[in-house]
Amino acid sequence: MPDITWEEPFCAESSNCFRLGTDASGNAYIAVAGQEETYLTDTREALQAPDTAGWLGP
Repeated sequence: MPDITWEEPFCAESSNCFRLGTDASGNAYIAVAGQEETYLTDTREALQAPDTAGWLGP
Protein backbone atom coordinates (compact mmCIF):
# COMPACT_ATOMS: atom_id res chain seq x y z
CA MET A 1 0.00 0.00 0.00
CA PRO A 2 1.35 3.46 -0.88
CA ASP A 3 2.09 5.94 1.90
CA ILE A 4 -1.17 7.93 1.74
CA THR A 5 -1.87 11.07 3.75
CA TRP A 6 -5.61 11.09 4.43
CA GLU A 7 -7.69 14.22 5.09
CA GLU A 8 -10.41 14.32 7.73
CA PRO A 9 -13.62 12.48 6.67
CA PHE A 10 -16.24 14.32 4.62
CA CYS A 11 -19.73 13.30 5.70
CA ALA A 12 -22.96 14.22 3.91
CA GLU A 13 -26.33 14.02 5.63
CA SER A 14 -27.44 10.41 6.24
CA SER A 15 -24.74 8.85 4.09
CA ASN A 16 -21.29 7.34 4.27
CA CYS A 17 -18.25 9.40 5.09
CA PHE A 18 -15.49 9.63 2.51
CA ARG A 19 -11.82 10.50 2.83
CA LEU A 20 -9.51 12.05 0.26
CA GLY A 21 -5.79 11.42 0.30
CA THR A 22 -2.60 12.06 -1.61
CA ASP A 23 0.83 10.48 -1.84
CA ALA A 24 4.29 11.91 -2.49
CA SER A 25 4.03 11.07 -6.22
CA GLY A 26 1.02 13.35 -6.72
CA ASN A 27 -1.61 10.62 -6.94
CA ALA A 28 -5.00 11.20 -5.35
CA TYR A 29 -7.14 8.66 -3.48
CA ILE A 30 -10.73 8.42 -2.28
CA ALA A 31 -12.11 5.84 0.15
CA VAL A 32 -15.02 5.22 2.48
CA ALA A 33 -13.96 6.30 5.99
CA GLY A 34 -12.86 3.28 7.98
CA GLN A 35 -12.13 1.30 4.80
CA GLU A 36 -9.06 3.18 3.57
CA GLU A 37 -7.37 -0.07 2.54
CA THR A 38 -9.91 -0.27 -0.32
CA TYR A 39 -9.55 2.91 -2.34
CA LEU A 40 -9.87 4.36 -5.83
CA THR A 41 -6.93 6.25 -7.23
CA ASP A 42 -6.24 8.63 -10.09
CA THR A 43 -4.20 11.74 -10.68
CA ARG A 44 -4.88 14.68 -8.41
CA GLU A 45 -6.04 16.68 -11.44
CA ALA A 46 -8.62 14.05 -12.41
CA LEU A 47 -10.16 13.92 -8.95
CA GLN A 48 -10.30 17.72 -8.84
CA ALA A 49 -12.03 17.98 -12.23
CA PRO A 50 -15.26 19.98 -12.26
CA ASP A 51 -18.52 18.07 -11.99
CA THR A 52 -19.75 18.48 -15.58
CA ALA A 53 -22.22 15.58 -15.23
CA GLY A 54 -24.11 17.29 -12.41
CA TRP A 55 -23.58 14.43 -9.92
CA LEU A 56 -22.95 16.82 -7.06
CA GLY A 57 -26.17 18.73 -7.59
CA PRO A 58 -26.94 22.17 -8.98
